[in-house]
Amino acid sequence: MTDALKRLSDEGVAIWLDDLSRKRITSGNLAELIDQQHVVGVTTNPSIFQKAISQGDGYDQQLSDLAARKVTVEEAIRMITTADVRDAADILRSTYEATSGQDGRVSIEVDPRLAHDTKATVAEAKQLAWLVDRPNTLIKIPATEAGIPAIAEVIGLGISVNVTLIFSLERYRKVMDAFLTGLEKAKERGLDLSDIHSVASFFVSRVDTEIDKRIDALGTDEAKALRGKAALANARLAYQAYEEIFSGERWAALEKAGAHRQRPLWASTGVKDKAYQDTMYVTELVAPNTVNTMPEATLFATEDHGEIKGDAVSGTYEQARADLDAVEALGISYDEVVRLLEDEGVAKFEDAWTDLLKSTEAELKRLAPSEG
Repeated sequence: MTDALKRLSDEGVAIWLDDLSRKRITSGNLAELIDQQHVVGVTTNPSIFQKAISQGDGYDQQLSDLAARKVTVEEAIRMITTADVRDAADILRSTYEATSGQDGRVSIEVDPRLAHDTKATVAEAKQLAWLVDRPNTLIKIPATEAGIPAIAEVIGLGISVNVTLIFSLERYRKVMDAFLTGLEKAKERGLDLSDIHSVASFFVSRVDTEIDKRIDALGTDEAKALRGKAALANARLAYQAYEEIFSGERWAALEKAGAHRQRPLWASTGVKDKAYQDTMYVTELVAPNTVNTMPEATLFATEDHGEIKGDAVSGTYEQARADLDAVEALGISYDEVVRLLEDEGVAKFEDAWTDLLKSTEAELKRLAPSEG
């Protein structure tokens, strides 16, 4: 049997798992995925932690200790999530060292309620980096308008960043500009640029979900012919922008000083429409120096029947632009869609954080020592 995941890695795609829980860590499952499924990184978000903490009893001992100390629910969440990220980072440490810091990374997100507050996002990023205290951590900052200057500032402090919730090509260019600005700040401060790493998480499947919904509402044959094309076109044009920015003079000066490129990371790669091949957002986005962070189901689907045919992105830009133009010609506004998706993305993470607060508070009460 062809090892599709190894082939994917050989093509320059870093395979990261979009999930984490204490059970994955303590059972040896994460170590097994690293050993057998070529996983070289982990991403988390508030939804992932909310699901992990609400299922099973893996967190009971720590929650019991936190309840005995009468900590706030916010502090309890930070202690729990940073503990998982720290332990996962330790499991991935050998990968981090073998790849000179490029992979072996674990991401943890700033409180999504701070997504529109630049100063608070910077402060939270510094706090998370200090709390986890592992060199192979990435702090996730959303690519909101307020997040862009925060990204530049945090990178400028020498903290490695995973920029998340990127949907639009225009915003992606701002993200890359913020990354370069941050590196320039770090250089001015005398920091070692080779210690700073970053990925830019460009969301994929949600673009198709929203645009396909609008295509279906139109119902014409012309419209239906464009189903499932927008997300791949959007991502491929993002890679074109990446190639452009990281071949320019501004980048060359930073690279000479030891800087690493900010890799594009394909996020939201689980297929939501059963009419599509379940590995579509993996096999159709193979390109050198990228990351694909997959839910476990997508990871195993790719291993089982993913057809890796080499670079599926380079040279596709003209067709990708034509596909997005054709969608626009239907009266579906690209700008409106990506703005909606960003707003929804922030709101979903805020809702997950609220659910996490509620469920953690309930667990703290349940496990609190009785008075007297």
